[in-house]
Amino acid sequence: MSVENGSVDVVEDKSGESATSKRVLTGNIEKFVYWFAVVTSLIHLWYNSFGILPELRLNAIHYGMMLFMGFLMFPISKGLAKKTFTLDLILSILAICVTLYLLLFEEYLNLRNQEVNTYDMIAAAIAMLLLLEITRRTTGITIPLIAIFFMFYALFLGKIFGGLWNFPGVSVSRFLYRMFFAPDGIFGSVTTISSTFVFLFVLFSSFMVKSGAGDFILKLAISMFGHTTGGPAKMAIFASAIMGTVSGSAVANAVGTGSITIPLMKSMGYKPKFAAGVETAASTGGQIMPPIMGAGAFIMAQWTQLPYSKIVAVSIIPALMYFLSVGFFVHLEAQKYNLRRIPKSELPSTKEVLKEGWQFFIPIIVLIYLLMANYTPTFSASIGILAVIISSWFNKKTRMKLSDIFDALSLGARNMVNTAIVLMCAGIVVGVVLLVGMGIKFSILIGDLAHGNLFLAIVFVALVSLILGMGLPVTASYIVLAVLAAPLLESLILKDYFINTLQMTPDMLKDPNIIAGMKALVPPDLAMGALLSAHLLIFWYSQDANVTPPVALVAYAAAGISGSKPFETAMESWKLAKGLYLIPLMFIYDPAILFFGTIDRTIENIITGTLGLLILAIFFEGYFFRNLSWLERIVYAFAGLLMIWPERISNYVGIVIFVVLTFYIYRTAKKMKNISISEDSQGAI
Repeated sequence: MSVENGSVDVVEDKSGESATSKRVLTGNIEKFVYWFAVVTSLIHLWYNSFGILPELRLNAIHYGMMLFMGFLMFPISKGLAKKTFTLDLILSILAICVTLYLLLFEEYLNLRNQEVNTYDMIAAAIAMLLLLEITRRTTGITIPLIAIFFMFYALFLGKIFGGLWNFPGVSVSRFLYRMFFAPDGIFGSVTTISSTFVFLFVLFSSFMVKSGAGDFILKLAISMFGHTTGGPAKMAIFASAIMGTVSGSAVANAVGTGSITIPLMKSMGYKPKFAAGVETAASTGGQIMPPIMGAGAFIMAQWTQLPYSKIVAVSIIPALMYFLSVGFFVHLEAQKYNLRRIPKSELPSTKEVLKEGWQFFIPIIVLIYLLMANYTPTFSASIGILAVIISSWFNKKTRMKLSDIFDALSLGARNMVNTAIVLMCAGIVVGVVLLVGMGIKFSILIGDLAHGNLFLAIVFVALVSLILGMGLPVTASYIVLAVLAAPLLESLILKDYFINTLQMTPDMLKDPNIIAGMKALVPPDLAMGALLSAHLLIFWYSQDANVTPPVALVAYAAAGISGSKPFETAMESWKLAKGLYLIPLMFIYDPAILFFGTIDRTIENIITGTLGLLILAIFFEGYFFRNLSWLERIVYAFAGLLMIWPERISNYVGIVIFVVLTFYIYRTAKKMKNISISEDSQGAI
């Protein structure tokens, strides 16, 4: 195959977690990649449904297919897409070659008792260099640089550091063996998650999109919320929440739904930066919305060894609370500026929309049912894909033909390339962390800085997540932080139990490893709550880079649609997404909203926490029935924090302050309105 058989072009790809230069392939080249992607999806479906393959071989095949497509789809740079196509074709073939090498010679390596020879080292080195280069092309330079630092630390940099961070180093041959041939490097647990759960859910999303589910969700949102106060913005929130079950990317969510919702919000009177901020905050929330929750939930299930269905079940209430918190801002903004609603006569009928697209709920319901019934995520996704095809036949307009099925298979494999490459490169970092024991060292460092204080440790984790998020996609940021910080947070959450129940002193619990070693003494529910709370907090905080300046990729994508300034949009989205930071604090200090504990406490925490989020939205907006003074806003903020803090006494005090102040605000607002009406009447006379 040569370049002459087709043409090559390049565009900016904004469909994944980062904006990169991506080739547009045409002619025979495009046809070849199209069918290669179809075959890739079919192979992944086969070995996740019926086939039996050793994990290492399965991941090697995944590596070869993803890198083969990656080098053809992503050029060295934007300006060299056409000139370097032949080189990229060679690199893509080389990726297949190193995959075949592992498949063909792994048994010989085992017969040599894992003693690598020169050829093994060359194959492993080429595989790692190819992975670093394709990661640079798809996500930028940051992730490869981090991976290289970790590699160098394991090889020789560790010798330079003193004290806690000293590491004697490993030989090159041993390092290459661990990274390429052993199940804890680039073909380790993270890649297993990529080749199984994540691939099938991305494929499920592609089938949903190809069947027309995305258009249906937008129409449904418009029909349901268009006529309400702040309707277009509420529509964006609803659409992004539902699209979170379809799209695996916050950027794709923002661009897909935002292209319709942002212009609508602007037409109703919302400021461009606010409209883009709403879409950013809502699209980011799509990544914490069950059942798919991006790729992080699958990794969380694998590492915590908790059922995926359990993670999904406990995440529903916090996710809904987050979307409600964004909705509070929207409603207050609409009231503050008296924004007009869309007349019902201009909106499609909800009944008619549901009549046309009710069948799109079938695959989502099937998927959720299977997950809740404790079927494996891979089986659930496979049946979900079948349900998409069958349900599409219930309506002539949405009926998927054979060509549509092939299109969805090809789209799914291509959409997976970015995510798979990020996860495989993150596997290098995870492999090194396990090799050198860096997770324990990081936990000790943060523990020392926080002096054993849980809140300070959370602050440090939040800061690290923000810094990592400036260069890493959300999934990679979660992986790194989960390896480094989750054990520390889990230990600090359990610390109170040992102090209050077992009468241990704080000095006895300075070392997090002591607590970790005593987890068997903790009641199972409490231990599970601590483990899940720690990972969910990190997962939520990993999303903050989407909305937080100075680097906020989702906000910048939304700003491009709204025409607002990127930094101002990021600041607005940061304000609107406050629930992203506050809700995790609720379930860290009292996992009742995760359904660990008594049902009455769960209900109390949900009600008071949601009310607290409303009160803090009032503080930030400076409006509730009327414009508020700074003193009134500060009192509201104090009441809101008391409501969010999971203690009954503080909650009750917060409720009293809120009710008294709101009664005063309402009375004065009514009086001001009556005076205004009276003055208008006199002016008319």
